[in-house]
Amino acid sequence: MSPRRSYDQYCSTARALDVVGDRWTLLIVRELLAGPRRYTDLHADLPGVSTDVLASRLRDMERDGLTTRRRLPPPGAAYVYELTSRGRELLPVLQALGAWGGPALGERRPTDAVRAHWFALPLLRTLENESAGEGLVEVRLEEGEFHLWLGAEDGPVYGEGAAPEEPDARLVLDAETCTLLGEGYLTIHQAVTEGRAEVWGDGTLAKLLRGD
Repeated sequence: MSPRRSYDQYCSTARALDVVGDRWTLLIVRELLAGPRRYTDLHADLPGVSTDVLASRLRDMERDGLTTRRRLPPPGAAYVYELTSRGRELLPVLQALGAWGGPALGERRPTDAVRAHWFALPLLRTLENESAGEGLVEVRLEEGEFHLWLGAEDGPVYGEGAAPEEPDARLVLDAETCTLLGEGYLTIHQAVTEGRAEVWGDGTLAKLLRGD
């Protein structure tokens, strides 16, 4: 394993970038905030990364205490990567970067890859800030489905696909509305009132999201 490169500056920002400043590292963290992932799953959801670079980044992240690797019990018997508590602390960093980078999105380019769950972290921040509620939200876009755990203090904060159990609320909207919500240009209450989003459910969280 090659030694970690350093800026050799006595500065907390420089020290942080020593660990997460390499290309792909923070995007790997984004994927692992959904919980343990196999190498093949990570590679599939990080279009453009080479197998050599992905393997190198995962080794570096394990060395630096951001991730761990473990073998699933039979019949799975595959290795998965997951975030440590130190790695999970990067959630607000990624959300802040997403908020800062939102205005640069513009129109989707023909070359842009997209996954439904890439909308998860910006939307999570918005819903938590607006609703002050906790629970499981299933989100449906034309691009696919994902789910969010609002108020989660540990473990995954989102997941791909439909919710693994009956959600506290279901949210149906399009990618443009989801982006506007994530960038703070639209509130969930405005989106519902304007007919740009639908919130289904009878529980407390659904009512908070609707503004009942």
